[in-house]
Amino acid sequence: MIICEDLLFSYEAQLIKYNAEDYIFQEGTAAKFYWQIKEGTVKLNTFLEDGKEFVHGLPFDGHCIGESYLFTGHHYAVNAIAVTNCEIIKIPKSKFLEILLKNPPLMLELNKYTADRLHFRYMISSFLAISDPIIKLKKLFDHLKKYFGFEEVYSFLIPYTRQQIATLTGLRVETVIRYIKKMQEQNIVKLDSTKIYY
Repeated sequence: MIICEDLLFSYEAQLIKYNAEDYIFQEGTAAKFYWQIKEGTVKLNTFLEDGKEFVHGLPFDGHCIGESYLFTGHHYAVNAIAVTNCEIIKIPKSKFLEILLKNPPLMLELNKYTADRLHFRYMISSFLAISDPIIKLKKLFDHLKKYFGFEEVYSFLIPYTRQQIATLTGLRVETVIRYIKKMQEQNIVKLDSTKIYY
């Protein structure tokens, strides 16, 4: 978690429940709240003019969403949509900024978190130039494994479904399924039913 939940609640934060497919915020709306995911997975996306969806990320338990917009006058350039049923902590922008002013070390933590997310976005953007599905998948899995502090072979359970992996890498689900099986044959991943260990 980015900010201690007890601290947020001491500043009048609310715990809001969202069902899968509910919008938390929409592209083009003003940023008025800090959002921190207590439980669940959220999709940050945009819909292109032709109706296609571009997914920017799939943050989950402990992550915050849309926080950088609280420091600008810009409206959200993305949607935040619940992928699963979610519990999200919501606190008004003024209270959030008050927390940061009274707790300066939190600003450094938030900056580090935002920098990590930018790194992830740059990495995901590079997938556009990679044609080999195994390289795309390994690059994503390497990043996730390192982010969560795992080093041993097959020690890390990939936290995404094959559909979510496809969405993040720009591959079709069928392609993800086929190449994950190839990665298993090459002893790159270990499969246990629907679980992928890297």
